[in-house]
Amino acid sequence: MHVSAQPRTDHLEFAAALDRALTREGESHVWSPHSVGTVLGLLATAAAGRTREELVGLLGEDVLGQLAALDEAAAGAEGLDLATLNGLYVPDDLPVRADFADQVRSRGGAEVESAGFRDDAEGVRERINAKVSDVTRGLIPRLLPFGSVSPDTRLLLVNALWVKMVWSDPFEVSATRERTFHAPERRHGVPTMHRTGRMPYAEAAGWSMVSLEGEHDLTMDVLLPDSRTTAPPPVTAEALTALYRGLRPTQIDLALPRFAVDTDSALLEPLAALGVAEFATDAARFDGISEEPLKVDALLHQSVLRVDEKGAEGAAATAAVMVMAAAVPTAPVRFTVDRPFVVVLRRRGAVLFLGRVTDPDDPGPARD
Repeated sequence: MHVSAQPRTDHLEFAAALDRALTREGESHVWSPHSVGTVLGLLATAAAGRTREELVGLLGEDVLGQLAALDEAAAGAEGLDLATLNGLYVPDDLPVRADFADQVRSRGGAEVESAGFRDDAEGVRERINAKVSDVTRGLIPRLLPFGSVSPDTRLLLVNALWVKMVWSDPFEVSATRERTFHAPERRHGVPTMHRTGRMPYAEAAGWSMVSLEGEHDLTMDVLLPDSRTTAPPPVTAEALTALYRGLRPTQIDLALPRFAVDTDSALLEPLAALGVAEFATDAARFDGISEEPLKVDALLHQSVLRVDEKGAEGAAATAAVMVMAAAVPTAPVRFTVDRPFVVVLRRRGAVLFLGRVTDPDDPGPARD
């Protein structure tokens, strides 16, 4: 048993802040701080003036350091089921600065390609959707909906991530049985997995947390608020830091629902609520991308997370659609997940997925 490396403080602060903005009372959701952070981080490297100040205010000053940590977390390893895409798609008549193209090329799964938005916007949309679907093993078949790419589109920046995690100590399918779950609107039986053994466990800042270890440095953290509420409060970066620091091997009697969460998010409004707004206006400055004035017209994100007796599978994708801007101890600790909970899937120093489950949607038992 090991306790994996803690994510960076600035990465946790970004993840917790945007998670608060995405939380809707009584609803499950999941998103990928890794995928969204990569796209926003790349934009921040090319931003100037107030546009950069707003992005850095959310992401943290050391944007390049965060990008390096995110890359390291998504680095391949023998036997690791993980795939990434970092794509930059631009028309031939848009001169992209070499430094920005190199930033994209230095990421995992990178490609910089020509895209004929003016002549075949729908064809470009279908081609990029197919790339994302391939990387995410079909879990995200349509990141870019109809109409999201038009002849006016000048640039697309896309990140996709897929990971399949195998528990180091799998749950026995035969031990899964129905247990009452206290959802916001009802109490009902859900298929619940069971395991007893030593696991990393912590209590801090009004939360308790069990970490489920997987192969290749993957870990999934399950967090329960101390208050028995059907609407868990947003988790803070300070709480996560305290929990990670407090992890200790502990004998645990664990009951955890099988669950699946699938969320489609438009991010411009939540980001504006966090003070990141100028990059979507005519005042946006992306001097490091091109001499042509550009702004973000849409920031689209999809994420899927499924957990069963064998492990977890997650997929996420983010697209920034840009257009021309106007010129300007001893006894086991009982950890029974029978009410809404928060889940974190991480690898090394990065949070790959962060979500909350208010009413588990059963994906069915693990299959060979």
